[in-house]
Parts: sequence; C-alpha cells; structure tokens
Amino acid sequence: CSDSSARTALAVPCNGAVGPFSSLQGPPSRCLASSFPLPRQPVPPLAQTLERYLRSLEVLVTPEELEETRELVQEFGAPGGEGERLQAQLERRAARMENWLSDWWVQSAYLESRLPLAVHSSPAVVLPKQDYSDWRGQLRFAAKLIAGVLDFKAKIDQQALLVEYRGGHPQCMAQYSRLFASCRLPGPKHDGLLLPVPGRRAPTFITVVRNFQFFQVEVYNSDGTPLTVDQLHLQLQRVRGLSWKTDKEPLGVLTGDHRHTWGQAYSTLMRDRLNRESARCIQHSLFTVCLDAPVLKVSDERYPSRVAAQMLHGGGSYSNSGNRWFDKTLQFILGEDGVCGVLYEQAVADGAPIATIIDHVLDYCKDPDTARAPMTPLPLPPKLYFYITPEIQWDIERAKQNLDILITDLDISCFTYRGFGQGLPKRWGLRPDSLFQVALQLAYYRTHGSLCATSEVVSLRRFHLGRTDAVRPAAPPVLRLARAMDMPHGQVTPPRAPPAPHRQVTPPRAPPGIDRHLLGLKLAAIGDGQRLPGIFMDTAYAIATHCRLLTGQVASRSDCLMIYGPQVPDGYGVCYNPLDAHVNFAITAFNCCRETHAQRLARTLQQVLDQLARLLGESPGGADREGGGDVEGQP
Repeated sequence: CSDSSARTALAVPCNGAVGPFSSLQGPPSRCLASSFPLPRQPVPPLAQTLERYLRSLEVLVTPEELEETRELVQEFGAPGGEGERLQAQLERRAARMENWLSDWWVQSAYLESRLPLAVHSSPAVVLPKQDYSDWRGQLRFAAKLIAGVLDFKAKIDQQALLVEYRGGHPQCMAQYSRLFASCRLPGPKHDGLLLPVPGRRAPTFITVVRNFQFFQVEVYNSDGTPLTVDQLHLQLQRVRGLSWKTDKEPLGVLTGDHRHTWGQAYSTLMRDRLNRESARCIQHSLFTVCLDAPVLKVSDERYPSRVAAQMLHGGGSYSNSGNRWFDKTLQFILGEDGVCGVLYEQAVADGAPIATIIDHVLDYCKDPDTARAPMTPLPLPPKLYFYITPEIQWDIERAKQNLDILITDLDISCFTYRGFGQGLPKRWGLRPDSLFQVALQLAYYRTHGSLCATSEVVSLRRFHLGRTDAVRPAAPPVLRLARAMDMPHGQVTPPRAPPAPHRQVTPPRAPPGIDRHLLGLKLAAIGDGQRLPGIFMDTAYAIATHCRLLTGQVASRSDCLMIYGPQVPDGYGVCYNPLDAHVNFAITAFNCCRETHAQRLARTLQQVLDQLARLLGESPGGADREGGGDVEGQP
C-alpha cells in the first residue's frame, strides 16, 4: 500500500473538514434504495418540539423550575422571536440539503468529541460462543467469518442487497456503502473521516492483527474472485507463524487514547514514511480481524461480562487492547476459546446495519464450505512495520496508562432474562420495546428513588440519509406507575386483551424525538455568531441533556448482545436484544461514581421484569438469569 495511493484515496481531508454527506454518495443504486424515493427528513414543527420538551421536564425539575423554564420557552417560541428565526434557518437548510441533520450530528456527536473511542463511543457486539477451544479452531472460524463478510460485501457491490423495511417503511441503505475501507482519522481538535471514493476500485485486502502485529492480507485472487475458506485459512496460518513473538509494543493502544492526545501522537507517528504507509494500509483496508491471545478464565457467572469487556476494550494494555485499531469502522474479534464479536466506530454507521451484517455472516458460517481452493500459490501476507522513536514510545506508555485507568473504572453486568421475551408483550398487543423501556424506568426509580433524563436511541433511516434521534421515555405516566407498583397494596391494572395483530402502516411523519431538533436550533444560533438563546442557557436544559440512562434496542435474529459505555460519569449505558423467549441485556456504569452500580441495576431490573410477567399473567419461574456477575474494570 504505497503512500501516494493512500493519499489520493482520501474522501475527506485529514484536517477533519467534513462537508454535507450528499457529497460523499456514489451513483444511485438499488442497494442505496434508489429504486423508490425516500422522503427527506423534515424539520419538526417548532411548537411541537417545545411542547414535548416541557413535558419531558415534568419528572426532572421542581414545579418552580418548570415554571421558570416555561417562561423562557414561551419567549423563545413567540411569533417573531428567536425560535421562529432559527426554525426558518433550519427549514431553508432542509430545502437545499439532502439531509439537514446528518452531517451536523456526525460532527457534533462524534468528530468533535475528544473522549476516547474505547468505552465512550464505539459499541461492541458479542456473538454467540462458537464450537472451538484452541487456536486451530480460532483460525478456521476466522477464515469462514472473513468469507462471510466478503459474501455480504459482494451483495452490496452487485446491488443485490434487499432493501430493509421497518414498521412498513423502507429504510435508507446508504450506510452500507461506507462500512468497508473506511476509517476515522484523528486530529488534535477534531477528527476526519476516510470514506471509499465512489467509482474508484475498492481495496482488495484486509488487516489482521495478532500479538500487537499488523498484517496486510489480500482476500481476492488476481481474477477478482474472493479467496476460498481454505485459502484464507492458509493465510491466517501464515500470519500466526509470522507473529509468534510476544514482546512487541502495543501500538494499537494509541488509538484508544483521548482524541486530542492521539491526534498529537498521530502527527508524530506520521512524520516517518514507513509509519505512514503502514497506518494508511490499516486505514484503507476493507476491515480488520483481531486474533486475540488467551485471557484469564473467570467463573461461569462472570463469563458473559468478561467477554463483553474483551470485545468493548480488549481487557487492557496487558491483555488485548493493543490488538485493536479503534479508529477502524469494522473490527471482527476472535479469541482462542470460542468467543467472538464485533467492535465498530459509529461515525460511519449505526447499530442496525451492523446487526444485519452479523446475521448474514453467522448464517453463512453455518453452511458447509464446498468451494475448492485454486492451485495458484499465494504470497506471504506482508507485515506492517512501525518505527518506534523514543517520543512515540512515550506516547504509547501514556496511552497504556490512560486506557488501563479507563478500563479499571468501567463496571459491566451482562445477563440473559428468560422469564419472557418479545413474544409475551406482542400477545397483549404491546410494543416489546415500550415494555422494556418502562421496565428500565421502574428499575432506575427503585434503585435511585427518582426518574432521570433518559435517551432512547431510535432510527431515522426511513428518511433519506437519516441516522438517529432520541426519545424521552421518562414521563409522568411512568412515574405514576413506578409509585403504584412500589405501594405495599398497590394495584396495577393489566392491559386489555390484545387487539388484532395487524398494525396499519402510516406514512412517515416528523421524527418523534426532540433532541436532534433542539440541537439543530442551537447549532443554527451558534452559526449566527450571536449569543445563545436563554432556553439553551437554562439549568433545566442542562438537566434534560445530562442523560443518566443511555438506552437502546439493537435487535438481531442471532443471539447477540451489544454493549457500550455510559454517556455521563454518573450514568448507565443499557442495551438489549429482545428475542422471542428471552432478552439479552448489557449494563455499564463507572466505578468512580458511588451512586451507580451496574450489578445493582441489573438485579433490580430482573425483579421488575418478574413483576411485569406476573402482571401479564406469565409465571416468571422460567427466568434463567445468566451472567449476573459483574466485571469491575477488568476480566
């Protein structure tokens, strides 16, 4: 991978200047949902957002504080006021851009954030444990997994990927075109994105990392056909043979440091031509495969949480954290004991496309491999060398220390609730996601004695180039329910019998959330160079945006589990995957906060789910809680 070719393939400048996402799109294709028009994302009505904002504050602030905020909101939304002026700016922006929000969101939420990608930003997905227990099985399954990923990529390249539907609405498929050969680029003040250039031939190689050593592995034959599983297996065996030394510097930990620190170290690293070529090969590779070293064994109770920790951050500088390049969009992680997962950088894509890839790959891995390997000899995978100067060595030591502190501070509790799954609420005509969100609110209330600002991430892919919004589950009805269920003789009426299973499909409407609209209004005001309106300087706004519960459902057909860190130091990150008969949960918190404890919230959530099961007439006796133990910082 030459230095010159790497430079010309940059879709976005390294200085982090990211323009409208429309400029990064390739020619229309069926894969990108051009076979039908998707509506543009509308700007929600100002009055609707302000009303919902006030309603969300009812359970978060005192009546006196709410009244003060109401006056600010009324002033902001008054005819001819600041709100109308900023709303008009957003509407003009929406009229001239393919999506008025997406590039703003990526910039503010991801590229301008200076927090480490590890724990704070990049989610991980734990896959079902595979049937192997040594390095031989690890390499064999890795070869099959790579073949499955390439098979999925072929569907994208051939425009054969079926358009997804959610709630009867077609989803924007644009994110799939940016998953491969993409990478985040660090900067001292803000990051950039490297994206595949439309119309240009894609790279034909991946990177494989083992024992902190990176290799460039070609995955296509000279005629353009992908390597067979046997060919891939041979190349992985060669990688293992070339990476037996265990005394190499964990250069990858640099990518898990604070973004400004890594940005400065990156500038130092890239002064050397050898380092530039090696780093850019990693950045331009289709994806990365991490062959992890064995880790310490833990009890069966703590095992799910230990695996989640390994996928999320690698376990520390002494373990597998140096076996990562956290900037890379897609990293597939495989241990020697059958554990495997995916770590992804979400400036490029959200959770749903990742879940789709995982489902496809796991299905592919179940099928027997019938392709015969060609007799053509394959070259040895070249090793990517780095020249470690004393200055870079010091940067590595600092990154190791910072990452280990972060990992030690992380509290993880993963469990599988088997009392019921999404099938039970569906029989009652309830939305499963709504029921699980209510359960989370009740569990938080019982743990902390109040509700809190909660962000539930929801998809906006029904709109052209849509990403995500956030809805606010904490509301007065939930507070009343929490108090009623905690009364000694409180009676809660179960829902009525389920209606007919058919749900009418309605046309796309304005997004239900308020967070992204308020963000847009705030960014429009900042762009004007004027002082911020009082609504954004209000204490209530700070309380509303300090989300102590960051939640999300990432549904997958496979028995997977996504995990990510909390959004704030005194908060929780909660992700769940509901299947028909059970639900997988991952809860994270920080040990530095004495008020939060992932295991305590997990136990309370299990109790609440049992109570809801009894309320719905289901015996919770079948609840087989797996992985109730927590991992405090390290496996």
